[in-house]
Amino acid sequence: MAIAAATTIAVPHAASAEPAQRPVVVKDVRIPPVPLGDLQGSIVDDRGVELGGVGSGLFPAERRGDYWMVTDRGPNGQVTVDGEKRRTFAIPEFDPAIVQVATRFGVEIKKYVPLVGSSGRPITGLSNQAGHDEKPYTWNGRTALPYNPSGVDTEEIVRTSRGDFWLVDEYGPSLLRVSERGRVLARHVPKGLKLTGADYPVKETLPAILASRQQNRGFEGLAIDGDTLYLAVQSPLANPDTKTAKSSRIARILTFSIRAEKVTGEYAYRFEDVTAFDPKANGDQSEMKISGLAHVSGRRLLVDERTDNVARIYQIDLAKATNLLAGPFDDPAATPSLEALTNPPAVKLPAKSLVADLSEVAPTLPGKVEGIALLDPRTLVVANDNDFGVGAFGADGRLVSSGVSSRIVTIRLPRPLH
Repeated sequence: MAIAAATTIAVPHAASAEPAQRPVVVKDVRIPPVPLGDLQGSIVDDRGVELGGVGSGLFPAERRGDYWMVTDRGPNGQVTVDGEKRRTFAIPEFDPAIVQVATRFGVEIKKYVPLVGSSGRPITGLSNQAGHDEKPYTWNGRTALPYNPSGVDTEEIVRTSRGDFWLVDEYGPSLLRVSERGRVLARHVPKGLKLTGADYPVKETLPAILASRQQNRGFEGLAIDGDTLYLAVQSPLANPDTKTAKSSRIARILTFSIRAEKVTGEYAYRFEDVTAFDPKANGDQSEMKISGLAHVSGRRLLVDERTDNVARIYQIDLAKATNLLAGPFDDPAATPSLEALTNPPAVKLPAKSLVADLSEVAPTLPGKVEGIALLDPRTLVVANDNDFGVGAFGADGRLVSSGVSSRIVTIRLPRPLH
């Protein structure tokens, strides 16, 4: 497949003294507006929705300027029906997909690879389990849809030197190994989740405490360094409850051995105080999220910390941070819980420093920057999740687009990262 769109957003020339002092945008391109029905033959009616959501993940491909991206669970939203908030799926048959793009001349879609199960059938993006996930409904919230234990809400992607992919998911939360042709080879979930009936192997290898993730706040960051994967939970766990999570500033980052297929480390990550980070959030700490990771070197990572208004890229170093794996904070009975503490005693947090404030570097970049990649020590690339342009649906069930584009923005840093 090759769908081309030579759409490049003009980047203004920076003042001569500026580039050496701060990050500068050097390239800004848009994903082409391709109808979803043209990409996935299994879609009965795409309701006017075009390709989007691919900024959920961003990973450099073999050729410079090419990237692997991944959609999330598909066009979805929330409506209130009879006083009840309901999760809607505009295209229930939509199948999350891996997308390869080239950005040398605008954006060319080179590959579109829908995810399939062991049977070869699409797995879809529908909720997995009653009681653990939101009940799925049709586009207008009037008709309930069946749960699908194979469904995934993918949010980040990396590729190994062998050619297979690893993805993270918000439902479980979970970690998926996927073949280069899109077949899910294994899904790693928290111990005790008891996810049955999936069309692929399910392995309970992750700490049980992760199952207490908030709704729609599972894994959203993923990075790779050789045999090691780094996974970030988007928000504080609902540990011991949602009220605690909403005010907490502590999230968790894990390491996972590909070879051993097990978690090898767990670290606390402290969010910035939302009051200073984003005054428009009105002091709501729950607006803070981790939406992307990228490996720098050693145990150093880039972290995309954001609200819907502000996104900043920080560098952290896990080398001297406390490994919490299998310790007291993995026990849901621990009092106080990790999430209830701003400065956990006897826990050393990772060193943290600001790399780029995207709100200043690229002020026209839409919210929800979720994909980040590091091409070299001075070249950062970011992508936004435009939620498939979903704004609202008319009475006829056709999309009224939000007008938000999917963009890939390349940024030159003032000094190399180490």
